[in-house]
Amino acid sequence: MAAAPRLVALDLDGTLLDWSGDLGDGIAEAVGALRAAGDHVVVSTGRSAHSMLPIAHALGLDVGPAVTSNGAVRVELDRAADAGFRITDMVTFDPGPALRLVREELPEALFAVEDVGRGFFVSGEFPPGEMDGEVTLVEFERLCAVPATRVVIRSPEHTDADFHAMVERIGLHEVSYAVGWTAWLDLSPQGVSKATALEAVREQLGVAPERTVAVGDGRNDVEMLRWAARGVAMGHADEVTRAAADEVTGTWEEGGALAVLHDLLGGAPTG
Repeated sequence: MAAAPRLVALDLDGTLLDWSGDLGDGIAEAVGALRAAGDHVVVSTGRSAHSMLPIAHALGLDVGPAVTSNGAVRVELDRAADAGFRITDMVTFDPGPALRLVREELPEALFAVEDVGRGFFVSGEFPPGEMDGEVTLVEFERLCAVPATRVVIRSPEHTDADFHAMVERIGLHEVSYAVGWTAWLDLSPQGVSKATALEAVREQLGVAPERTVAVGDGRNDVEMLRWAARGVAMGHADEVTRAAADEVTGTWEEGGALAVLHDLLGGAPTG
C-alpha cells in the first residue's frame, strides 16, 4: 500500500537559492521526483508572487498552491492565467502607524509596500536589482495609505540586532515582523505567517498533519518549522531558527536542502 502524500514546504532564498538567486544543482530534479511519487511540493517564501513565479517554473511547478509574501498571499499556480497564477487568499493591514513609527527611528531608511501581483510602491529609489516587477515611486503618506500585505524597510547600516532592538523599543504590536538579511525588515499582518497559510494549504490538499515537512533558513521560517511535523533548518540559520526546527541540515554551500529532499526520496540521488 502506497504511503499517504506528504506536503513538502520549501523556502526559496537561502534554502533552495543562494543569495545571488541561483538554484542549487539537483534541486529541480529532486522536486520532480517527489511530485512523481505523489507528494505535494509547495513553495513558501517571503517573495512576492510575481517574484516567486520564475523560480516555481524552474522547479517544474506550474500548477498547485504556493505561499508568498510570508503567508499574506496564497496563490494557485496556473500557466493559463494572465499572470501565471491566481490569488486565492490575501490578508492586508494598515501600514501607516508602523511606517511612521519606524521612520522616526530610521529617517534615512527606504520603505516599500507590496503592489500585489505587480511590484512595489516605494518611498525612494532602491538599488538596482533589489526590487522587481513594476516599481512605483510615491510620497511617503501615500505609502502609508496603501492596504499592505507586506512592508519592506531597508536600512543597510543597521544589523539584525539593531532591527530587533528597535522593534522591541517602539512596540510594533499591530504587525508581525521578520528580519531578512541585515538590510531588511519585513512587516506582515498580525497573526499571519507562512505557517498560517500552509495550514490552509494542508487542509485544501487533504494532507495529514503528521505528513508535513518544511525546510527554511530565516526568522520568517520559524513558525513554519514549528508547524511542520518535520521542520528542518538550514545549517547557516541563526540560533532562533535552528531552535524552532526538529533537525538541522547542512548549509546552502553544503547542499543542505538537497540532502533533505534526497532523504525524503529514500536516500537515492536523482538525475
